[in-house]
Amino acid sequence: MASEKGKIAFITGANRGLGYETARELGEKGVTVVLGSRDKALGEQAAEKLKSKGLHAIAFQFDVNNLTDHKKIYDYLEKNYGRLDILINNAGVMLDNATDGKNRTSVTSQDILRKTFDANFFNLIALTQTLLPLIKKSPSGRIVNLSSILGSSTLHANPSSPIYDLKAFAYNASKTALNAFTIHLAHELKDTSIKVNSAHPGWVKTDMGGPSAPMEVEEGGKTSTELALLPDNGPSGGFFHLGEKLPW
Repeated sequence: MASEKGKIAFITGANRGLGYETARELGEKGVTVVLGSRDKALGEQAAEKLKSKGLHAIAFQFDVNNLTDHKKIYDYLEKNYGRLDILINNAGVMLDNATDGKNRTSVTSQDILRKTFDANFFNLIALTQTLLPLIKKSPSGRIVNLSSILGSSTLHANPSSPIYDLKAFAYNASKTALNAFTIHLAHELKDTSIKVNSAHPGWVKTDMGGPSAPMEVEEGGKTSTELALLPDNGPSGGFFHLGEKLPW
């Protein structure tokens, strides 16, 4: 792939796991990556690790649930770059007790639901809306929403699907809602150069995915990277995993 030198990306939750891997892959393509990290020290460590590989990386203390941080990252990007080419909404939480595979929908607490939707949906949308004016200044803006195959209502309703019994209600519902945001925002921006897509990274060995996951983290960043660097004739308003379209 040709160099993407000069492009600016902001990635939430980028000091480890999928966010860090996506930052590494984009950095290797020549993209300047701004790493959003709740923990300043861990963010700086991640940025230094990338810089030691010759990549352009900047750590930025950022918590998606802190709306003040939304304004701070907007101001930083506007002052230093005047635009944003790539937004990867990677940060998210899974608070359901889903390790034993039991369906607890009827007893999922309002607290778990609200905290899950705050991080995975409401505040993610707030950040996107805040940064959209900067993305509109890019010649080829890309928004990648980290979803999950667990957000597919089609597969959840199909008894023969591999996720049929994986009913972590709060998490799954938040990703279903996030997919709706992808569809609606892509439609609003269909006559612009901006592309908006949902990514299913796969079941990856991360803190959230656990050690039993079949995919290594090096594979997990590929879908986000591909969607972040889509050509001008690429898709928008879709749900993808490694180039394959997933059912809503």
